[in-house]
Amino acid sequence: MLRDYQRRAIDMLNDWFSRHREGHPVLEMPTGSGKSHVIAAYCEETLREWPETRILMLTHVKELIEQNAAKMREYWPAAPLGIYSAGLRQRDASQSIVFGGVQSLAGKAGEIGHVDLLIVDEAHRIPAGAAGQYCDLIDDLTRINPALRVIGLTATPYRLGHGMITDPPALFSHLIVPVTYMELLKAGHLARLTCKRTATTYDLDGVRRRGGEYVEADLDEAVNNLRTNEEVAAEIVRNAGDRKSWIVFAVSVAHAYGLRDALRAHGIATETVVGSTPSAERADIIAAFKRGEIQAITNANVLTTGFDAPNVDLIAACRPTLSTSLYVQMLGRGTRLKDGGGDCLVLDFAGLVATHGVFDNPQPRKPGQKGGDPPVKVCPECDAQVHLSVMVCPNCGHVWERKGPELKLRDDAILSDANEEAILICAWKWSIETSASGKKMLSVRYYPRVLSEPVIREFFTIWHGGSATYMAMKKLAAIAARVNGNLAGIDSDITPLQSWRCPTEITYRRNGRFFEVTGRTW
Repeated sequence: MLRDYQRRAIDMLNDWFSRHREGHPVLEMPTGSGKSHVIAAYCEETLREWPETRILMLTHVKELIEQNAAKMREYWPAAPLGIYSAGLRQRDASQSIVFGGVQSLAGKAGEIGHVDLLIVDEAHRIPAGAAGQYCDLIDDLTRINPALRVIGLTATPYRLGHGMITDPPALFSHLIVPVTYMELLKAGHLARLTCKRTATTYDLDGVRRRGGEYVEADLDEAVNNLRTNEEVAAEIVRNAGDRKSWIVFAVSVAHAYGLRDALRAHGIATETVVGSTPSAERADIIAAFKRGEIQAITNANVLTTGFDAPNVDLIAACRPTLSTSLYVQMLGRGTRLKDGGGDCLVLDFAGLVATHGVFDNPQPRKPGQKGGDPPVKVCPECDAQVHLSVMVCPNCGHVWERKGPELKLRDDAILSDANEEAILICAWKWSIETSASGKKMLSVRYYPRVLSEPVIREFFTIWHGGSATYMAMKKLAAIAARVNGNLAGIDSDITPLQSWRCPTEITYRRNGRFFEVTGRTW
């Protein structure tokens, strides 16, 4: 049975294809939202409606192939499903639905033959240009069937040093956002991330960059030494409390083993998985970790995708990166619901939040682009990271005075939510306004049922370009999904927005003299 937002994702895909004869969409869904269930249902419905359709589900690692195929069989036991993967020792390309690995299928489009629909999991891995295995395979399949359509799936629709996955040059033309992490968090479908400041930090002065990312050898030299590893391990143990399932992200293989040894010295049952770890040994370690026999796993570039361990309740981010996608993928390992509830603590030794912004609203930047500090403060009692506007710590209950010395900015708050207020709405009005800098903006006014309450105004910077346009369109798409609205033609005519069904309630928080709308209920 699909959840409401999963059903909405399929409906939005169908609606998009009904309105676009060309182009390829990307479906953005958070880690833990059940993308594999959505695709299983979408494939079943497509084949029941058009039995001759051939679908290829493509990804880059055998774990994801196996995982997605298992979800398909779970949802649709009679699915005409084949697997083409050298790593899984299966090469069945005869079925209506084929789950394949891009490395295994490189140069083998002829064996697959005619494909109507190509679905690419972790689609942010497709490069911006026309080079690489993904692009070559898509070109070959398009020569066989010029009407081929592609659907991308990702929780992180941006690329290192490039910006959004839809920024030209790009395979994908449109972004579809049926649900956000914060919506799933508030609905009880995902777990909360929390954060504490770390006394141990890394000095990255002198670390070179190449291709928009840190050079690994320089990074390893900067962070991987006995003294620092011991300080990191001691701080993890000190902050962990009774947390039982830890993932540690390291810079390199040597760093992963160094952190493992440092944690073992504190009596923590710790193992390591790296790219060269034999498959059977890796499977045994991960199985023992999920059973609770191993408390911590250190890893280097392994446990970011295709790894599902719901009870992870501590993430030690010891791997600095300039990749917003990698940042979100790492921390996303802690967002699944835990047995018995609870949050996941992030110890951000690498300064990731300062680099990329809060987890639920990261700011991917192109080379040379800079950003300001998020408005964050640290609780003096428990070191929890909270928004500057919070006056009572949700972790320990500490109360701030309005002008206390603790009200300083911090650069590592993990989520953007703060104290929120709710208000009942009777009507809304859409309009176009001009910012102080002279840029055109879309706005909506929410009118309260009680006259004594404020009129809340929300802005959408859909014409600003770059990440400002992306975030604005993402919010607007979420509203459209709730009311079955159509965003086609909004650039030239916003009149249809006024006929959209108004929410009955919104939640908001104050941000200086402005308001920030954080949720809407219909």
